[in-house]
Amino acid sequence: MNTTIQTAKSRFSRLATSMGLIAAGALLFAGMASAHVTVKPSVSQPNAWETYTLKVPVEKNIPTTKVALKIPKEVVFKQYEPVPEWKVATEKDSSGKITTVTWTSEKDGIQAGQYQRFSFVAQNADQNTAAAWDAFQYYSDGSIVEWTGDEGSNNPHSITTITADATPETPAPAADSGHDSAGTAEGHARTDTAKDSSSTVPTSDNAASAPASSAAQTTALVLSIVAVVLGAAAVGIALKRGK
Repeated sequence: MNTTIQTAKSRFSRLATSMGLIAAGALLFAGMASAHVTVKPSVSQPNAWETYTLKVPVEKNIPTTKVALKIPKEVVFKQYEPVPEWKVATEKDSSGKITTVTWTSEKDGIQAGQYQRFSFVAQNADQNTAAAWDAFQYYSDGSIVEWTGDEGSNNPHSITTITADATPETPAPAADSGHDSAGTAEGHARTDTAKDSSSTVPTSDNAASAPASSAAQTTALVLSIVAVVLGAAAVGIALKRGK
């Protein structure tokens, strides 16, 4: 009888451990799925001089040393906020419009478990449209993660919906004749302070899509909740049988 009881305890103990590992793995997956390179805000007004923020988290155990952002044709890049230990370079098309902005670390880059924000000002199109932000994240080992996929993909790009119906919950600066949202003369474009770059950035032809909740993030969250519930149930059963 004692042998049977010990065997049952051992089985439930292994089950509880396994379910705990599954729960931990699901939580890790959910965290990874939400750690995307993003550009915010996701909603802005036509013709506004918007302050955008590029957020770059690190998903690997090595530093991110460079990030390149392709500027959608629906917006015009105006100026950037300097970030210590990061240099900025731009690429332009034949008309002089800035098409790509690249931030490169001059020291250690963004370390594992960290993220970095890069802010810049761009003027939106004067009509309702959607702007897709393709980003390219460079790691210290030479690998590149391309954030150019459609919504719901593993590596989605951010979408900013430019609409006159922007709600108070997602405010955007009012459009003006060449000033920033604070209405100061410092809002004038000064793109000549950025150095031109000859570096090549991978191109993407993905079409812009309307912003929606990421299917990948939703799936990860559901899996995490299920795994945690099952893990807790298994541990409870194991403890009850062990009494």
